[in-house]
Amino acid sequence: MRLHRMTLTAFGPFGGAQQVDFDALSEAGLFLLHGPTGAGKTSVLDAVCYALYGSVPGARQGAGATLRSDHAAAGARTEVVLELTVAGRHLEIGRQPPWERPKKRGTGTTMEKAQSWLREYDAKQGAWKDLSRSHQEIGEEIGQLLGMSKEQFCQVVLLPQGDFARFLRADAEARGKLLGRLFDTRRFAAVEQQLAEQRRGTEAQVKAADEQLIAGVQRMGQAAGRVAELPLPELAAGEPGLAESVLTWAACARSAAREALAVARAAQDAAQSARAGAQDRLDGVRETHRLQRRHAEARTRAHLLAGRADEHQTDQERMERARKAEAVVPALSLRTSAGAEQQRTAGDEARARQLLPETFAGAEAAALAAAARTAHEELGSLASARRAEQRLGELARERADLDRQERADEEALSEAAAWLASWDGVRDGHRTRIDQAQEAATRAGQLEGRVGPARDRLAAARRRDALTGSVAEAQERALDATRRAGDAREHWLDLKEQRLRTIAAELAERLAEGEPCAVCGSVEHPEPARRSAGHVDRQAEETALGAYQDAEQDRARAETALATVRETLAAATESAGETAADELADALDALEQEYEQVRTLASTLHAAREAFTHDEREHDRRVAARQEAGARAASRTSQREALVRDQALLQEELDQARGPAATVTDRARQLQRQAELLTGAADAARAAQEAAERLKEADGRLAEAAFRAGFDTPAAAAAAALDEAAYRGLQHRLDTWQQEELAVRAVLAEPDTHAAAQRPAADPAAAEQAADEAERTLRHTVAAQSAAAERCRELDRLSRRATTEARQLAPLREEYDRIARLATLAAGTSADNERKMRLESYVLAARLEQVAAAATARLQRMSAGRYTLVHSDDRAGRGARSGLGLHVIDAWTGRERDTATLSGGETFFASLALALGLADVVTDEAGGVRLDTLFIDEGFGSLDDQTLDEVLDVLDSLRERDRSVGIVSHVADLRRRIHAQLEVVKGRAGSVVRQRGTGA
Repeated sequence: MRLHRMTLTAFGPFGGAQQVDFDALSEAGLFLLHGPTGAGKTSVLDAVCYALYGSVPGARQGAGATLRSDHAAAGARTEVVLELTVAGRHLEIGRQPPWERPKKRGTGTTMEKAQSWLREYDAKQGAWKDLSRSHQEIGEEIGQLLGMSKEQFCQVVLLPQGDFARFLRADAEARGKLLGRLFDTRRFAAVEQQLAEQRRGTEAQVKAADEQLIAGVQRMGQAAGRVAELPLPELAAGEPGLAESVLTWAACARSAAREALAVARAAQDAAQSARAGAQDRLDGVRETHRLQRRHAEARTRAHLLAGRADEHQTDQERMERARKAEAVVPALSLRTSAGAEQQRTAGDEARARQLLPETFAGAEAAALAAAARTAHEELGSLASARRAEQRLGELARERADLDRQERADEEALSEAAAWLASWDGVRDGHRTRIDQAQEAATRAGQLEGRVGPARDRLAAARRRDALTGSVAEAQERALDATRRAGDAREHWLDLKEQRLRTIAAELAERLAEGEPCAVCGSVEHPEPARRSAGHVDRQAEETALGAYQDAEQDRARAETALATVRETLAAATESAGETAADELADALDALEQEYEQVRTLASTLHAAREAFTHDEREHDRRVAARQEAGARAASRTSQREALVRDQALLQEELDQARGPAATVTDRARQLQRQAELLTGAADAARAAQEAAERLKEADGRLAEAAFRAGFDTPAAAAAAALDEAAYRGLQHRLDTWQQEELAVRAVLAEPDTHAAAQRPAADPAAAEQAADEAERTLRHTVAAQSAAAERCRELDRLSRRATTEARQLAPLREEYDRIARLATLAAGTSADNERKMRLESYVLAARLEQVAAAATARLQRMSAGRYTLVHSDDRAGRGARSGLGLHVIDAWTGRERDTATLSGGETFFASLALALGLADVVTDEAGGVRLDTLFIDEGFGSLDDQTLDEVLDVLDSLRERDRSVGIVSHVADLRRRIHAQLEVVKGRAGSVVRQRGTGA
């Protein structure tokens, strides 16, 4: 990697644009970067790192806004552009951090996003080619080309001597952190971590499997209970031999459980035999007890039957009398129904006679029937009178209709007369409104043609007024652009004149020994011109020319904009005239109001015509209605006279027919009621006579039936008769007695029952107690046998499960042992790891050994062959990291000692040699990318003159590998020894850079 040029703008302490020409500085091999404290020497290195990686090194990294210079102008964009060659590719990287720029409109600021770009120079086409503007893509591309991370770059290219001095004195832990960042040994640390995680994972699996075995044997212990003869294994999860102990204990427990099962089965068989004998004895006692209780109950029932013998005799006699009375029952029923019928008909007759007039109080049935026939005949003669009455009502309604029609026609004639009286005025009003609407429509058409031009004129006046101020602004911008163009032209001409005065120095730089001069043609150049202070080169002149051309283009654009605004203003003034916009607006408002009024009035034309047509039709309708009403009045007079004659004739007929009643209907209702009462009374009298005759006949039949059945009187027969319910009850008592008597005799005659009654009383409670005790004993033995069988099954199941788990655990334990050996070996805790070195430390130790070898080649030159750096892998004490020791061998004493014993100057050139050696190793590690530009930080002030010469000789020898080395130092002696210099000068307006001794 070789740096060519870098441009910084508003970056760090640099307020303006600063350019660093690394090509010119690298021509001498060594160049010095110096300046006062705080001027910005480190900021130059920060800019290189920022251009490559998008951030600055170490603790100086912060937000993008902190990279911006406080001295920068408000509108200046912070920017770093770096041109370099890496991996044979000529690239340009530009980066702009986010910054707050002034708003283009209004006041305040707005945040501008960060930008990056990557370009590559195409030598064939002689032009730059854009590659990417993505931050991520550019970072990946640069990282692949350099083969280094930012941390590696800062340690290898920007050599921080203070860090390497600390590296020399640091312990193994600190060295490991730095080397781990440089050589990216995270993959080896990841291997250590992965092995540790695998060890923890497999260890957890083994413990989990052992815990399952322990849980299984505990469950077997619970299942075995007191049968187990051996105690449970007392091993923890993860201890060796656990599986064998569990399987051995399970075999012993299964054997003891099977012996207990055989004992339980024998006890169950004995209990079953005892239970069967006790059950047989219980059944015999229960049967004897049942027969004895049956005999006793039969004796008790016999005593009860003897006590109720008289009652049974009475029931038998009562049944005999009831059976005799059954022959008299039909006659008794007939007599009862005849008596009830006679009482009912007598009551009906009395009630019917109470409703008749007093004139019929003692009349016979025949007289009442004759009076009813007379009333019906008179009712029939009223039918014609009823029809006459209905017709009279219809005539009255027809006359009322004629009166109602007459009143309606009179009201219609009155309304029509009033409406027709105002018709002339209404018609004139309609005609007036139609004429006004027609005139308004004509006026609206005229005003509509004037509104559009008035609006256009008002809009033009407003544009005219608005453009008046714009012309002044455009004039001011045009004048300002003209002034800037003039100033730029004068500046360009001044620079051009200065360059022409010192062009000889420029031409002298191109002279070569033995080559003819382009001006005089001489091949000898005894005194070539030299550049003086303030010399203007071609680039400065071209820059000024470009600024002048840009300003001239701005002036042309401003004048074009001014001409455009003026033309627009002239067009608007021509359209609007000189009248003020407010006056035009007032005139337009008045015109629009008048137009709106006449347009509203014109819109009523159609409605006015429709209303006039409607009222004309109404006038014709009312005239016709008045004529029709007059014709109907003449017809009603003749109809009314005919109705009056018919009413008089019908009224005379009705007066004769209704008699004293108010109407014919009332008279007919009276006759109908009288006929119904007389007919009902006649029927009730005839029914009462017939019922009395039937009652007399029933009494004779009852007396004869009672005598034949053997009863003295009908009343005695009635008393002996039973109804259906009483008869069934008496028969049920007689049947029950007979059945009970037969059942008692049968029980007392049974041989088994009689024999059981002769034996002593049975005791079923004692027999049941003995049977229950035998049952309980059997249940206990069955439960014991079931528990023993279940114990055997559970132990067999758990044993099979434990055997399976132990078989599955074997390969897992083997894998755990293998991983544990690897993990402890990689972690440095294994007994096989003699130096107790972790895997990452072992890799870093190899790298450190390479670094020490590369550093020794330069350290021996710097120390005149006295010192040699060697790597030490001695084991550290108290658990510290081993394998990263660094010692120095002193050739003068032949002793090896720690690097912390070196003096200040010795520490500096030792750390410098270490840094250079580290740069070589990291370069080779990064794929052999050449690092042609290096920077070395402070530390030269601690060297004496001789050592300083030797160190500078070593640095100067780097040119053998085509490298250039930049030294950052305050040492004044270096300014005399190193001619190529990059000076950083600070000032109130910000720092600037100056190159010396480079021809630039």
